Amino acid sequence: MHKKRLVEKDPELKKDDLIVITGAGGFIAGNLALYFQKKGFTRIRAVDKKPLYEWYLKVPGVENICLDVSDETNCHRVCEGAVEVYNLAADMGGMGFIERFRVECLRSILVNTHMIEAAYKAGARRYFFSSSACAYNTLLQQKPEVLALKESDAYPAMAERGYGWEKLVSEMFCEEYWHERGMKTAIARFHNVYGPNGTWDGGREKAPAAMCRKVVAAIDSGNKDITIWGDGHQTRSFMYIDDCVLGIDKIMHEDRLIATPINLGSSELVSINELLSKVEAIAGTKLNRKYDLNAPRGVAGRNSDNTFIKEVLNWEPNTSLDHGLAATYKWISEQYHNRKQGRHVVE
Repeated sequence: MHKKRLVEKDPELKKDDLIVITGAGGFIAGNLALYFQKKGFTRIRAVDKKPLYEWYLKVPGVENICLDVSDETNCHRVCEGAVEVYNLAADMGGMGFIERFRVECLRSILVNTHMIEAAYKAGARRYFFSSSACAYNTLLQQKPEVLALKESDAYPAMAERGYGWEKLVSEMFCEEYWHERGMKTAIARFHNVYGPNGTWDGGREKAPAAMCRKVVAAIDSGNKDITIWGDGHQTRSFMYIDDCVLGIDKIMHEDRLIATPINLGSSELVSINELLSKVEAIAGTKLNRKYDLNAPRGVAGRNSDNTFIKEVLNWEPNTSLDHGLAATYKWISEQYHNRKQGRHVVE
């Protein structure tokens, strides 16, 4: 049993304090860098191992660095001078990626162990870790009519193989760095984040982006067949990117949530069939559905119980799926047609 630590009040975060964001060439972290810049922060260090031309968002005025933070030396360089560190770097993607590449997902533990130690040694005031709903016990997610997952449902542990276990173990590091060393850590369990400026093709994309791309392609080709992975009855909740970055900020700066895993997701549950119907309605089309029962499908059902986040923050992700999908479909349609015309796009 951990003894409760005294939480000392932080000095006010100044606009020129250094904020470090890893995984910043990716979808969520790139949007997080943009979010903080819009809030007026002038020293943001954005880090990703991908070359700059593959970044989804390159925010003007941000210090963009191409480094692999699975390497310990790079982590210390990245964290030098940091007041706050947001670690979102990981090898991950949609179900098609995390079910096929479990070793790569597990190796992200190197990123997390090196980054939290480097942040601690650099004297960072706060450290954020992006966990996932994949950390939850899979035995509780075997039916589409799933009960919403509350934070305590991660234990007894039976996380999703590879990616889920990596997240669960990394959460423990965040908890122990607070309890043993006094570094303020924050842990958010993301539930299926989607929106513009994210992965939309190539195997790492999440279901909303995949559905949008498939519908755009079907309309463009005139082939009205669409393939759904699984039987279409799997259920999920999907969180819009704007809610995600706002939630990260709120969780990071709430003292009652130090070293405490919390859900960050929408509680609007839909089946994959319903998700496709929504995209069809946006596109003004109706497609012939074919089901690939041998494709990766993940757990049968997963939803976010938002009781805790509403209790602590008096807030929860609240962008409707219809609104978020409309913006996402428009952006993916633009990317699809730009690529078709030979223009450079990031997929």
